[in-house]
Amino acid sequence: MKLTFLGTGTSQGIPVIACDCEVCRSGDPKDDRLRASVMLEVDGKVFVIDTGPDFRQQMLRSDVRRLDAVVFTHPHKDHIAGMDDIRAFNFRQKADIDIYANAMTLKGLEREFYYVFEEEKYPGVPGVNVHIITEEPFWVAAVEFIPIPVLHYHMPVLGFRVGDIAYITDANFISEESKAKLQGLKVLVLNALRRTSHLSHFTLDQAVELALELGAEQTYFTHMSHLLGRHEEVELELPAGIHLAYDGLSVEA
Repeated sequence: MKLTFLGTGTSQGIPVIACDCEVCRSGDPKDDRLRASVMLEVDGKVFVIDTGPDFRQQMLRSDVRRLDAVVFTHPHKDHIAGMDDIRAFNFRQKADIDIYANAMTLKGLEREFYYVFEEEKYPGVPGVNVHIITEEPFWVAAVEFIPIPVLHYHMPVLGFRVGDIAYITDANFISEESKAKLQGLKVLVLNALRRTSHLSHFTLDQAVELALELGAEQTYFTHMSHLLGRHEEVELELPAGIHLAYDGLSVEA
């Protein structure tokens, strides 16, 4: 099983106009972060978790030729805005794409992309097969996904465990029940927004503390704003087995 980081950044804290901070001026490609998303390749199947605003660019950059399903964590714009661009895979594969989302997230998708879900569809709109998920395990093309409920302030968000890999984004609280589902991991992906406190995201210190508690063989931080600092400098501060992810990084488990 291979996990590839399509994007490791966030809209949080990133100015629309040019920024003069050291991260935005960095020449290190590891500091050039598109919005957070990952791709899982399992037994020849290709799954993407979340389609943010950079989805099209991520697919082109990673030369993704096939997409078997999209699994959504929650309905915030920076995690769903690119769904329209699955139409390229509809055209290439001559088939609708399976999408998996809970009822709350599906409502957001229906609001943002109403034309996808109309009974009489305009020719050429994205084609999807909708699968509503809960907090119970579900199967995608013979691959088991185990939902990991977390909180993003008051908003429930789903992380996912697939085999020995778990992916959690947009969280600042994980219950003991959910932590129990995160034991024995080879790879844990966890959000770490910035150094200073935030209402709905783990800080770097909080993410490190949680990573040490969960004890995965390797932990990678994602959903990082430029306020976190430069990759090469922050990486030096981290304990063994804990790393900053970067766009394009692939790990096996």
